[in-house]
Amino acid sequence: SLFATAAAFAPVGTWQRRTFVASSSSPAVLASSSSRSSTSLYANVASSLLWDEVHSKIGQETGSGSGGKRRLSRPERKALERKRKNNRKTNMNHRKHNFADRASLLNGRRAPGEGRYDLHSTAISSLNKNTTTAEDVLKAIKRAQNLHDVHDIRAIERFLLEEVDHGFAYGYRGSLLARLAVAALHMNNHKLARRAIEERRLQHRPSMLPMESAAIIRGLLRVHNVTDALYLLDDELALPTEGANFGDEAIQEIIKHRALALGSVASRHFFEDEPILAVQACQRVAEMGPLVRQAKLTSAQLDMPWARIVQGAAQCESKRRDGTIVIENNDKVKLPCNLVYAVLNAMTTFPSDNDDLTFERLSNALVRRVVFVTGAVTLDGCPPPDRGEAAFIGRSNVGKSSLINMISNRKSLAYTSKTPGKTQQFNYFAVNDKPGREREIKYGDVLDSEKDLDSLYLVDLPGFGFAKVPAYQRQEWSRFMVQYMETRPSLRVLFHLIDARHGPTEEDERIIEQVGLSLPHRGSNMKKVQYVMILTKADKNVKGKKRNAGKVAPAVLESLRTLLKANKLGSAPMLITSAETKLGRDDVWRYLRLAAEA
Repeated sequence: SLFATAAAFAPVGTWQRRTFVASSSSPAVLASSSSRSSTSLYANVASSLLWDEVHSKIGQETGSGSGGKRRLSRPERKALERKRKNNRKTNMNHRKHNFADRASLLNGRRAPGEGRYDLHSTAISSLNKNTTTAEDVLKAIKRAQNLHDVHDIRAIERFLLEEVDHGFAYGYRGSLLARLAVAALHMNNHKLARRAIEERRLQHRPSMLPMESAAIIRGLLRVHNVTDALYLLDDELALPTEGANFGDEAIQEIIKHRALALGSVASRHFFEDEPILAVQACQRVAEMGPLVRQAKLTSAQLDMPWARIVQGAAQCESKRRDGTIVIENNDKVKLPCNLVYAVLNAMTTFPSDNDDLTFERLSNALVRRVVFVTGAVTLDGCPPPDRGEAAFIGRSNVGKSSLINMISNRKSLAYTSKTPGKTQQFNYFAVNDKPGREREIKYGDVLDSEKDLDSLYLVDLPGFGFAKVPAYQRQEWSRFMVQYMETRPSLRVLFHLIDARHGPTEEDERIIEQVGLSLPHRGSNMKKVQYVMILTKADKNVKGKKRNAGKVAPAVLESLRTLLKANKLGSAPMLITSAETKLGRDDVWRYLRLAAEA
């Protein structure tokens, strides 16, 4: 009767709004939100039997009882989704190759003594000289290389070297042998690679392609077989004989791939910490530059890996500075003060692509640290001449500071302004000085470290002409410049900047005249100074924004040549630059090397 009474006070529609509280020591207690007064009357009479009945009823209504499913929390649902997603990826995208099962299947369906050219591949199950095409063999070689399938590479070897003759696939057998040699080198099967290379050289020499020879050379370098790589380079990619037609496409292909192969040799030696062999390879690359220009090959056609070669040289030079690698003396090869200069020397002989990545790595390798040292107004205020100096001179607003920022890959090393005459002293910037030099300059700290071998000074001289300074100030600058050019023993390079749009001004003519008088009067114990003329803002003469854009009017060039010859400076080089398009960075660095190696 008590159970019936309790059920009567609890309408069917109120089961979802009831909360049951149970403990381990007391039976469950029913609490009704609809009639709180009735809850206290029947709380003590609820037994375990009533609790089971009510709990089952709530489970049926809400799905949370023993007979229903519990709703997963959000973290649990997300974990389940990730698990199902990973299972789909594992089942769909990864196919397991069971070579043992495939081999047993092949052996089981063949009679004894057959199946010599059967493959593990399901797409190309076997090789047959009557039905197999060159494309099928190429696919089989690529698959065997990617999966390191030794069985298949041996079957392809027997098929190409023993089963078919030199006329297979309309003479395409030589190219297949080259591809087989590359795959064998990738799998460290040197015996097979040498056999394929020899067969290709003996049977298919007339049809050998330079691209295939270069690929084999890179494969030999990858397995550290430099001797065979250089032999193959001189045998299959030999230089054209005298009188060859450099306009011939075949000759151009040989020159192109020989240059690329030599670049791979240099890069490999740099990354393997062999600077002497790397510098020798760079010298051979530099010898290819005139031939490349004679064949009229562009930088886009060559696509030389300069960025990687510079990266390898910078890495090797870093280990050379900290003593990680020890270099033995070699009388035949003289290493530069920075190994990157060997790469730069080769780059300047080739058509320039003005690639930002290449020159960013080049500038970071050659200008590792740079700090403003002092601003001198007299010769006594200059720092000690303990390293080479490269000075930049020109009228105001010609772009001296912008050029210094460009070659150092810094945005605000030298102050640039639209107001002419901001540079009013001889500003000295120390490049690759000893670490912490700025503390020595600013606070007088004494440092035990030494400057790097390729340390130099960049000197930003005051501008003339448009500078808003008194006349006596210009005269002081002129006297200081004369003393500097004639008596500064560490001066190695003097860059004279002229606006390419307007040509030489009266101030430029006076500078050229003074240079022609001062440089020959340097003391006999002082080294020669290289005078270099730089034509700035050459991009302003080209309409539109084009890469490598820059040109100079013929009249401007003619007037400059006349001035140089009149002042006995006719052999001075002229460089075309632009701080906007970064044109001429490599040419400027070629002459900065003279100051670094002083």
